[in-house]
Formats: sequence, C-alpha cells, structure tokens
Amino acid sequence: MNAIVNCEPAKILIIDDHTHSRMAVKDLLSLDGYEVIETEENFNIVDNVLKKRPDLILLDVMMPGMEGFEVCQCLKQDERTSAIPIIFMTVAEDHQLRRRCAQVGGDDVLTKPIERSLLSSRVKSLIEQKRLYEGLDQIEQVLFAIARAIENRYPNNGNSCARLATLANSFGQYLQLSFSALQNLRYAAYLHDIGTVSIPDEIMLKKGELTPEEREIIQQHVLIGEEICQPLPNRRGVLPIIRHHHERWDGSGYPDGLVADEIPWLAQIFQILDIYVALTSERPHKKIYTPREAIEIITEEAAKGWRNPELVHHFTNFIYIREPVINN
Repeated sequence: MNAIVNCEPAKILIIDDHTHSRMAVKDLLSLDGYEVIETEENFNIVDNVLKKRPDLILLDVMMPGMEGFEVCQCLKQDERTSAIPIIFMTVAEDHQLRRRCAQVGGDDVLTKPIERSLLSSRVKSLIEQKRLYEGLDQIEQVLFAIARAIENRYPNNGNSCARLATLANSFGQYLQLSFSALQNLRYAAYLHDIGTVSIPDEIMLKKGELTPEEREIIQQHVLIGEEICQPLPNRRGVLPIIRHHHERWDGSGYPDGLVADEIPWLAQIFQILDIYVALTSERPHKKIYTPREAIEIITEEAAKGWRNPELVHHFTNFIYIREPVINN
C-alpha cells in the first residue's frame, strides 16, 4: 500500500521509549514511503510537535513521566496541534482502554506487535482525513468537528468514518466515478450520520429491539442531517446521500420510500459501503463480521430486494479483488 500522493511524503512521528518498538514500526512505515521521525521524549510535547510538524503521531500508551493519555490530551487541547491524528500503541488492548483513548481525543488504537496491513490502512485513512479537513472552509470545519464528536460518542467503532472514506474512494475509482462524485462520497463518509446528534444515547445504545416510536426517532436523523448540512454551498451533492442512504431498492426504506433508480446513484453506492463497514467494525452490541460474512449478508439483502443487485455484484467483485484472502 503506497503512501498518499502529495507534494511531500507524509511525516509520521513515533513517540515510544522502547527503541526496538520504534524501529519495528519505523521499518513498516518506511516501506510505504512515509517520512518517519522518532523520539522517546514526551516532555514539552506541544513545542516538540510544533517543531517537527508531523501529519500523524504514533504514541505508546505506557511512557515514563507523562503517560500516553496525558500526552494526547495536551496535544488535543492545543488548537495548534489538535488536528494531528494520534494512534495509540499498546501491548494489551481492551474496551476500557479504547474508551479512555476516545475520552482524551485519540483517533485509534493498535496492539503490539503491529500488523503491517492494519498499520498501513489506519495510517493512510487518518492522514487522508487530516488533509481533507485542512482543505475545508470554516463552515465545513464546524460540521466536520460536530461529526467527529458524534463518532467519539461511540468509542468502539474502529474509526469507521475514516475507513468508510477510504473504501468509498477505492470503490468509486473501481466504478470509474468522476472526481466530484468521489469527493461527495468521501464527504458523506464523515457527515452521513451527523443528524444522530439529536438522538438520545438511551436510544442509540439501547440493547434489544427498538419500539416503533424509537425506530421513528432514529429514522429522523437523515432529515436532520440534511438540514444541518444545507449551509454547504460547494457540497450540494452530499445532501442526497445523507437523505437517502437508508432507502431500499424495493421501496421499503426511508425517509421517502424511493424505488430502484429513484434512489440517487451515489446514495445506492454509499449505502452498500456503509453497511459493509458497519458489519466489519466493532460495535457495542454485535460481533465483527469477516469480509466474507459481510458480503454474504449484503448479497442476502439484495435477494430480499433491499439493494441494487447489479451494484452488489460489482461490490462483491471489488471486495474479492481487494481482500483476496476471502477466496481461500
């Protein structure tokens, strides 16, 4: 997997007091073309980061002096460094650690020894997210900040918005979509559920089946999200995705009960991507499905009449190319 194409290679700072650990991660990242700098110092951290100007930080949880959580909190609370993604590295991960990571503003957690493919994909996604954010105007930055805060309400989501944006870009290129369509899909990856800001946690995180009234409240999030994002003058193509990504091919979806190609094309694409990432991500009350299992579920939904069968066929081929391991 190659590093992001840009005028300069992305710069990654590794903060870890274990020399061998730093060297192992540095070797993996160097293979992807990143500029990697390393340090074991975690004092005067804001000044040090401002001097080094990294695009992303890999931070060990257990550090002498200030532990990783304190370092992260310092960086995220300073507006000069708050936009830099931070991935925690730990030898033992659990739900409590992920929750603490989210509380201090961390963007992801990786367990040592770190697998190369996982490291590459997470780093690439977060750097793309940072550079996308840097290109936003003031209104867009506010909306993205709200969307990020919503994502942090649920710390066990595996950084799904960044994963969704990367997958949307890859599948969009596979379908040979236009540059503007790719942009709309990437923006939708971060903004599609912004309307859930209005839904109480007791409904969003409820265990067991929702009541009809609760289901109706949740379904309002697409309309609220569309309204919230109306001020985006240059991103009008995102609005139909936000509104219609829960429609179904047979007309049984919401909010408008659109049928087949009445559903906007990008919304048809996005809903399949959204389902796939949700199935293959950690959630509070469900298991993680493998890529093969996720494809089987989406194929079953197409057979029920919920998804565009031709588009599901294209997506299946795309995933089998992207994840050749599921062929074994």
